[in-house]
Amino acid sequence: MTENEKYIGVFDSGIGGLTVVKSIVETMPNENIIYFGDTAHVPYGTRSKEQITEYVLSDVKFLSRFSLKAVVIACNTADSAAREKVEEKYSDLPVYGVVAPASRKAAELTKNNKVGVIATNATVNSGAYEKTIHGYSPDIRVISLACPLLVPLVEEGRFKKGDKVIEQVLKEYLTPLKEQGIDTLVLGCTHYPLLYDVITEIMGGGVTVISSSVAAAEELKKGLKEKNLLSETADSERKYFVSDNAEDFENHALFFMGDSLGGAVEQVDIEE
Repeated sequence: MTENEKYIGVFDSGIGGLTVVKSIVETMPNENIIYFGDTAHVPYGTRSKEQITEYVLSDVKFLSRFSLKAVVIACNTADSAAREKVEEKYSDLPVYGVVAPASRKAAELTKNNKVGVIATNATVNSGAYEKTIHGYSPDIRVISLACPLLVPLVEEGRFKKGDKVIEQVLKEYLTPLKEQGIDTLVLGCTHYPLLYDVITEIMGGGVTVISSSVAAAEELKKGLKEKNLLSETADSERKYFVSDNAEDFENHALFFMGDSLGGAVEQVDIEE
């Protein structure tokens, strides 16, 4: 296996990181991908920073068994809590996340310096988006909002336009952000891209909505291109691993990936 053909390792606490995989496949169809969903410990969004960090380091340790050219933390909660620890322990492996790419894009696109962020409790409590966005532009006002009901609703398939339940929940969450006059909204959870159409309709044409999953894939492509590591092999391979219940993961995964995963799902014990 050449350097270019090595795998991109992607992980999340569960299934949401598949929106990052989908964006990678759409922008870089030739890449070989290993995905790990830590479904035995989902969700990370309600856990302590210490616990999240412990899980994340185990996730990367598992992925590092494969020949990797990069690892992507496809979870805003994990990225905000444990990115520095991953970079410290795996200094020879390029590490990409979701927070920095979305933050950079928000800082570039806002015109009135009012940016909203919706995310899990853990991501909001970490202050990661405020810190990162202010690193690009200290004058931006960042208004973050935890939206704990969205992930379970998305995983139940309630994310489409016309679904009265998800529309009502989103209106309650998003109305205060609209009232504060934001012109840019960051979807700071990898589940939320499935809600993109409903969210853009509620926010209206004056608000730019940024998917952290799309931003992460764009950043990864840029990084691999700079290192001359983009794969040119037409025969790409995808493998999926989970720490609990492969069948349940596979059944829900099509919400996130569309028609096909493009690879098999296997349950593994990463402690072995």
